[in-house]
Amino acid sequence: MTLHIRTDDLSGAATRQLIGSHLAGMYDTSPADSVHALGIDELQDPAITVWSAWDGEDLVGIGALHQPDATRGELKSMRVADDFRGTGAGRAILRHIVDEAKTRGIETLWLETGSEDFFAPARALYASEGFTECGPFGRYLPDPNSTFMTRTL
Repeated sequence: MTLHIRTDDLSGAATRQLIGSHLAGMYDTSPADSVHALGIDELQDPAITVWSAWDGEDLVGIGALHQPDATRGELKSMRVADDFRGTGAGRAILRHIVDEAKTRGIETLWLETGSEDFFAPARALYASEGFTECGPFGRYLPDPNSTFMTRTL
């Protein structure tokens, strides 16, 4: 697989479908008040950059960076298409976002993911890339269905 990661304007059908699948999966897996995934409209916020990863014509996955200020960033909407899970695509997208955050001068990255067993692979990926568990940050409140993580860059 040859992965090409590029900024995505969210206008393509494949990207929109993956985001829709991501949202549906989050609502199927977690209580509604514990779902913090963003939809298309929310991802179009000027403070958010979305990247998509492609293998030829196939959409492999997406990831986003919300930058609320000059020194902090939050990972959002990390999702690998089902056919590409276990290929290293998620790690490649994550590393791309971390590299971009460093280029932008971001000093700390944060993320929220689920605490349910379904999210164990995501938590393991983040931990293997230097993220450690922390308390809620920003607008998040304590939630037994959420795991919060951070990494200093």
